[in-house]
Amino acid sequence: MKVGITGGIGSGKSTVCRLFAQKGVAVYDSDAEAKRLMTSSEALRAGIVARFGAESYRGGELNRAWLADRVFRDDAARADLNALVHPAVMADFAAWAERQSGDYVILESAILFDAGLEGCVDRTVAVLAPLELRIERTCRRDGCDAEAVRRRIAAQLDDDALCARADFTLVNILEEELEPNVALLDRRFRHEAQHAGH
Repeated sequence: MKVGITGGIGSGKSTVCRLFAQKGVAVYDSDAEAKRLMTSSEALRAGIVARFGAESYRGGELNRAWLADRVFRDDAARADLNALVHPAVMADFAAWAERQSGDYVILESAILFDAGLEGCVDRTVAVLAPLELRIERTCRRDGCDAEAVRRRIAAQLDDDALCARADFTLVNILEEELEPNVALLDRRFRHEAQHAGH
């Protein structure tokens, strides 16, 4: 069984995924894997260079800041980049999931619904947190200013949309309150996976 975990920037998806990982669940971090594939996959590199130009790579490495600057200002450019990256990530996730043991695996993706990736998983979980807390967490983590974080949040689905589309929601304010809720979902997913097809 495959479970997709999503949530806006600063909501604490990574914290939730770490708690699941502590219970022995394999987690695929689609953001980290996308970065890896954008450098390691020949086909993906060729597609990015064809669309955005040779400037996309410097000394064999992805020119991340330059590319991010292009796609965050231009919705069409962002859509084009996503159309190149998402199929590569989903194929990689499917192959990775086949190699895992355990009752279920987790796909961690900030843009699960935006990118239409919910079709690749059996259950979805949205991680939510109050806006000001999300801004504070992101500023602390990335060393950026609140205005930059607000812009990034504005480009993502809001909590109402996430709630409407996700099978389950987790509110992440305090980790000690989060842990028992993750434990409940873990038991539920294991039960579902073990009884699937019976």
